[in-house]
Amino acid sequence: MAPHFADEIPSHLLMWRRVREYAVPPSMIENATARRAAGDWAGACAAARVHVDLDLRAVRRRHGTQVVTRLRKDLRRLAPDLLRWHLPRIAPDGRLRPGLTISLARYGSYADPPLHLVVRTPPAWADGGQWMSLALWEGPGSGPPDHHPHPHPERRFRLDLHRHLWDAGRSGELRARCGAEKDSLHDSPWATGRWAVEAELLLRAGGLPRGAFTVRLGARRRAVLELVAPDDSHVPALRPLPDGVLPPQEVAALPVLPEAAARVLPDLELLRTGLIPPERLHPLVATALAEYGVAPVGGPVPEPGDPHRVECRGETHRIALRDGVLTAVDHDPAQLRREELLVALGGPALPCLRAIDTVHRDPEALPAVRERLRHGDATGALAVVEGLLGPGAVLRDGPLREELERAAARHVDHGLFRSGLVAVHPAAGTAGGADLPGGAGGSDRAGGSGRANDPGAGRVKAGHRPRLDRFTPLPLRSKLTGRSRPRTGLAS
Repeated sequence: MAPHFADEIPSHLLMWRRVREYAVPPSMIENATARRAAGDWAGACAAARVHVDLDLRAVRRRHGTQVVTRLRKDLRRLAPDLLRWHLPRIAPDGRLRPGLTISLARYGSYADPPLHLVVRTPPAWADGGQWMSLALWEGPGSGPPDHHPHPHPERRFRLDLHRHLWDAGRSGELRARCGAEKDSLHDSPWATGRWAVEAELLLRAGGLPRGAFTVRLGARRRAVLELVAPDDSHVPALRPLPDGVLPPQEVAALPVLPEAAARVLPDLELLRTGLIPPERLHPLVATALAEYGVAPVGGPVPEPGDPHRVECRGETHRIALRDGVLTAVDHDPAQLRREELLVALGGPALPCLRAIDTVHRDPEALPAVRERLRHGDATGALAVVEGLLGPGAVLRDGPLREELERAAARHVDHGLFRSGLVAVHPAAGTAGGADLPGGAGGSDRAGGSGRANDPGAGRVKAGHRPRLDRFTPLPLRSKLTGRSRPRTGLAS
């Protein structure tokens, strides 16, 4: 297939290209793989920014040796960097979809009380660092974290039927289940050619040999289909059910085909359009999909050299790193000290000094720094800053410093969320007794008067719906009254 031109590239593919560049950096993949190869699954989780919220000894006491043996085996096979690679994301930034609980594995048959190994993403206000958490969900009423907006496993984003998206030992199945059907349209994001096979797996996991299920096609659109496959000797086929055959209550209760089965893998689309070469993919993904790669679409690679050249006093001067600091190398140090003193007294600055000041406040690499910080790669962002300004640089007021301070504040918010000290967005407690629902479309709400002398201030009250009044903060008012919701990126 011929590569798309830049003006024909769909917006969701541009988002996924940025995600593949920044969200799971090679250093994370390398460190997590090394720890997993050494048998340190907890260390691999830490390298991939995954909190571990489960205790194997406690699991053994409550559920027995057989369950903990299966759980430990799954943890050793877990590739947390591969899991992060495939988790659903939201547009336009491509951050992890907030407030999700996703099932990775299920222990016991469908008739037994549910027991799931799950991964959780924090609500949007507490997603600093893009950390996830690994836990065991033991069914309704088992005491899930009250401060998480959706502690129950989400049917639409389950991965227990798609172990190849997180199990290193089964990643080879990706080639067969990525939606690369011969008779499918390359430009379609829907893996319709595999819906029947995936629906059979879905229904069997629920103890059903056949039946109806739904596919979510949009915010307010869904397709109701019936699997026509009475036994193993028949090729599974689908039959659409006309509108009105089933009442809305029954349609809402039908099994939902997971997004991982409904859509074509984003990496496959990126490879087919030439937006990314196979070597830029996760190694386990690249091994499975290498045959689908085409010549990448991109511009010329810039030549290495001095980072800055400035016209100063009729000459071209260089600005480069010297002794860990960005310096005007074509000026004498004594002259630079005199010019800096003149600037401190209110005089005009040399063009070289103005350029250095601009780079410190608003560098050209700020978009790259911002993208890394959005995806939690603080180490990579600081490496870009140090490569540009030097490790000994002192940041000045401006967009770069503001971006770094904002990222640090979001890390603090995440720590407060993890500790349970703040169950809702802090802005909700500033006025008027309204609290922001946690995460996108959160169902857990909390309320309080917001007054300092109120003994109930700061308490979390489940089931309370915030009431709008003149004290409600503007961001909260917009969230409660607006019809728009976060645009959903294509789930892998």
